[in-house]
Amino acid sequence: MIPKDHTILLVEDNPDDVLLTKRAFAKNNIANDMVVAGDGDEALDYLFGMGSYAGAERQPLPHIVLLDLNLPKISGLDVLRRMRADERTRRIPVVVLTTSTEETDLIRSYDLGANSYVRKPVDFGEFVTAANQLGVYWLVLNVAPPEPAR
Repeated sequence: MIPKDHTILLVEDNPDDVLLTKRAFAKNNIANDMVVAGDGDEALDYLFGMGSYAGAERQPLPHIVLLDLNLPKISGLDVLRRMRADERTRRIPVVVLTTSTEETDLIRSYDLGANSYVRKPVDFGEFVTAANQLGVYWLVLNVAPPEPAR
């Protein structure tokens, strides 16, 4: 059983991919809260309590970040770089979930501290299978380090 208290941060600017991801997770009975950030700037605001997330009750840090690379405002690689540079977010698992087939994106993602790199399957059935595997591994099997004090 997947713990429902594990928040997922999906950083994705394409509304169709957001819907596809939500549908694939729902089809696999992954009912975790999913926060969607439509660009890199919004993702950093959420993670660090800035912008529209400033002053409000602090949101829980996500248990996992699903990060697209091709984002408006701030790229996925820059989001990853900023996450790994800050003690509060450096240990949060980041799965790059992208359509990029560029080897340089793959290498740079791992160099910057990505935990996994997954190419988005085009076929919905394949995407459902990938979502199931991601959910089971990152939300059930993987033992995350304790959250640092804020």
